[in-house]
Amino acid sequence: MGTGVAGVTGVERGWQFFMHPGPTNIPHRVLQAMQRPAVDFMGPEFVALRDRSLERLKGVLKTKKGFVIAYAASGHGAWDASIANLFSPGDKVLVCQAGYFSENWSVTARQYGVEVESVVTPERRAVDPDAVAERLAADTGHAIKAVLISQNETATGMRHPVAEVRAAMNRVKHPALYCVDTISSLASYDFRMDEWGVDLVIGGSQKGLMMPPGMSFTAVNARAWQVSLASRNPRRYWDWRPMVEDGRQVRFCGTAPIPFFYGLEAALDMIEEEGLENVFARHRRLAQATRACVRAWSQSGGPEIYSLDAEAACDSLTAVLCPAGHDADKVRNIASERYNVALGRGLGALQGRVFRIGHMGDLNEPMLLGALGGIELALAEAGMPHARGGVMAAMDSLRAPTAKAVKAA
Repeated sequence: MGTGVAGVTGVERGWQFFMHPGPTNIPHRVLQAMQRPAVDFMGPEFVALRDRSLERLKGVLKTKKGFVIAYAASGHGAWDASIANLFSPGDKVLVCQAGYFSENWSVTARQYGVEVESVVTPERRAVDPDAVAERLAADTGHAIKAVLISQNETATGMRHPVAEVRAAMNRVKHPALYCVDTISSLASYDFRMDEWGVDLVIGGSQKGLMMPPGMSFTAVNARAWQVSLASRNPRRYWDWRPMVEDGRQVRFCGTAPIPFFYGLEAALDMIEEEGLENVFARHRRLAQATRACVRAWSQSGGPEIYSLDAEAACDSLTAVLCPAGHDADKVRNIASERYNVALGRGLGALQGRVFRIGHMGDLNEPMLLGALGGIELALAEAGMPHARGGVMAAMDSLRAPTAKAVKAA
């Protein structure tokens, strides 16, 4: 949803192509579910909704061992909750530094008095599990209490090897907790909390779960829960202990985010009706089409996919690196003001260097193609070098699986 673009008459027509990498498009079904009168959040109707929604969310996380704790907060709140509950002042954590958001998780840790050590990832590359293993192997005294990693770095559009890092930790037999941020990957591509040995997961409402920003959660297993009971960090709003009884959340610090639970139930209905694996396949299909488009643009010195490793480019968004000397924000502004295509900007060191195309959540092929067409127009108007035909390349990518299926039939 959004406002229409204004033409020469100033009259707005049509819908905005909202292609941000979060928040994402909110389906009418979710909006309608949230538009309801207030209910007693301690009454049986809401308690039943809360319990079944958090239980169903475990299916998206692929966990039977963990339980979910929700907050009225953005993803940053879930970061705070993870640090406040698991650590004490002076503890040390190892952070896989791969971009703006992993760096900000480090900032959160430091503000709680936690010492941060980093495994720095080279620009445009994925986290190296061997580098993590090397650092943990050197920690013979096991001073490092946890390894923190983002499955997807939203600022760079890069997927990081969660399962492989866990395997590296196991290989050197280090007892650190394993904490994973899934904010821009959950319900966009696969995540397996139990199978991958993840102790804590961070998630948010406003991306693959197709809801407004304002609800976040942590999923914790028994190991993380036990560690939290001994934590000496100051905590009040984020304190799990009064929230949880018998391995499930039973209360909030203050009022529950009531409308979000109705929205979450509707979003989970949509995911389950499509089928979780089909959701992943759709995201992969749209991501491949976007990458095909950008690769076509990159000819003749045009913008290119930020990730240098094709396997590390994520399925929830594409970060597009513009040629040196050209301003990514100029493209964004033209796309927005003239063609009503809303894109994500570059963050931190990447501001002005990249624009980000979100392709997660409630999205289909025509929506993507329309947005890519608007971006291609904006590239030309901004005077940015690029080869024409990006949208056609995206269409060819989308057409290929259908053609194979027809031929097989």
